[in-house]
Amino acid sequence: MREYLLVFLVALSVTYLLTVVAREIALRTGAVAAVRDRDVHAEPIPYLGGLAMLGGLIAAYLVAQQLPFLSGSDEFVFDDAGVVLLAGALVCAVGVIDDIFELDALTKLGGQVLAAGLLVSQGVRFYYFPGTDGTYYSLGDAQGAILTLVLVIGTMNAVNFVDGLDGLAAGVVGIGAAAFFVYCYQLSADNKLTLATTGALLSVALAGACTGFLPHNFHPARLFMGDSGSMLIGLVLSASALTLTGQFFGMPTSAGNSFFVTVLPVLLPISLLMVPIVDLVLAVVRRTRAGRSPMSADKQHLHHRLLEIGHSQRRAVIIMWLWAFTIAAGAVIVSLFDDAWVWWSLGSMLALTIALTFVLPRVQRPRKTGLGDTGLRENAAIEGRTDEADEPLLEPVDEPVDRSVQGYPGT
Repeated sequence: MREYLLVFLVALSVTYLLTVVAREIALRTGAVAAVRDRDVHAEPIPYLGGLAMLGGLIAAYLVAQQLPFLSGSDEFVFDDAGVVLLAGALVCAVGVIDDIFELDALTKLGGQVLAAGLLVSQGVRFYYFPGTDGTYYSLGDAQGAILTLVLVIGTMNAVNFVDGLDGLAAGVVGIGAAAFFVYCYQLSADNKLTLATTGALLSVALAGACTGFLPHNFHPARLFMGDSGSMLIGLVLSASALTLTGQFFGMPTSAGNSFFVTVLPVLLPISLLMVPIVDLVLAVVRRTRAGRSPMSADKQHLHHRLLEIGHSQRRAVIIMWLWAFTIAAGAVIVSLFDDAWVWWSLGSMLALTIALTFVLPRVQRPRKTGLGDTGLRENAAIEGRTDEADEPLLEPVDEPVDRSVQGYPGT
């Protein structure tokens, strides 16, 4: 455990330090997020946070190779981890190009397929699929490749989709990675198997990279991860789960729910991102019914709705973190334990999350100023928007807002 903790701290520290470098590169190359109508930031903010996260992951990988316990593990642990990082570097490069030059959707998809195909070609893929009765269904090369492509590409795009508020995507993926590390480590310990697995190594490094990036990305953000970061962490999260199915022939047993044990490597990346996936489906239906293109932008996503009912940006992000924690921690706890306290804990977490989501804004009603709810006022303040009647939601300020990158603090 101490070596894993060191890997976590290395990824955290290197990512935190490299964000300064990534921000400078973004400013020099013009990789800057302009202020759009649907955005919740008021100043142009640099992209390329993914470069810092990739540097943190690589540094953690190199340090792990020098540690006594991890370096003495089976060769495939670092071989598979190296393949995942190589594929991550490839998709991160595609994201960097997109952050600078704005690639079309088809070109980006081609880069994602190429990165996922690299995983498949090097053996990081599904080898079997669990059944409901404890059996395992062996997958052929074509079947395993297709399922791998669907999971990896789907996770990358879901993470990209959830990256709508400062710190949201990094926090959600960091929570999922930490939960999967606990799953890998505890399951191996319970079955007297090696504690050095690729899934544990990648997930703890990913949790460290996300944690190191958050101080620069939490509201008010000084740096965005951009597509280079969202696609990178989406790939690493899903690939860390895939490595577990390739390194164990049949999943080890535990005292918890055997079905959850077998499906968690597949279920966790999907369940963790279930909220943004549902949001994506609802957005497509909503826009199609309105006669607009499914790809057209609007301000009716879940995080926008949290702002509208009275949450501030920071509280909206923390609430979505709580939902991610409830889902990820719940899946892991049910997989590993089968006691009454498990269900009490899950029920308590769910009740707390629901209360904070829907009850807290009603308890903390803003004073009647005619300006709407707190979150809506904050959102309007950030963007300088007006309501449907074109009446200003805020009083005009005496000094104009400087929206240039040079006017942003810290540049």
